[in-house]
Amino acid sequence: MKKYFILLLGLISVLALTGCGYNTMQANEEAVFAAWGDVEASYQRRLDLIPNLVETVKGYAKHEADTLTAVVEARAKAGSIQISKDMINNPETFGKFQQAQGELSGALSRLMVIVERYPDLKANQNFLDLQNQLEGTENRINVARVRYNKSVQVFNTSIRIFPNSLTNSLLLHLERKEPFKAEEAAKTAPKVSFSDKKD
Repeated sequence: MKKYFILLLGLISVLALTGCGYNTMQANEEAVFAAWGDVEASYQRRLDLIPNLVETVKGYAKHEADTLTAVVEARAKAGSIQISKDMINNPETFGKFQQAQGELSGALSRLMVIVERYPDLKANQNFLDLQNQLEGTENRINVARVRYNKSVQVFNTSIRIFPNSLTNSLLLHLERKEPFKAEEAAKTAPKVSFSDKKD
């Protein structure tokens, strides 16, 4: 009788452990790390393209040095932040990373406005290739960020639902991951005016 009781207790323990979410939470955290790796790779690609883009524009827009310098400085700032998977557990560091990337995006936008003033540059095949690569990279960054946020949402949910929350608090002690959020400037709608002011 005692033998059956021990066997039954062992079977109940195994069934309880399979429903505790331990493996699910671990798998979800690994998915977050993999998605973060895709984000890092996309940002690195953008950092790699910028020097070539700046050099190409330099030849055409010699008197636009301030904008070119701003792009180079923003790239240096964004590249100086040490990227690691530990960053996603630290909201302050994650925010600094996101802010630096936003500043770089802004500097690149100003650079593209300058390009509009130089028809010869817009027709240059090297520039066009670089511009297409940069646009593709921006799209990859957006896709990688969306996938990362989805992985974070799945992971954060998995550590908060029962019985996973119990397993997490007793065994794993995993913390919420930070998703990408909209930049402050994106929260304000741009002002558009169609009024034609003539003096």
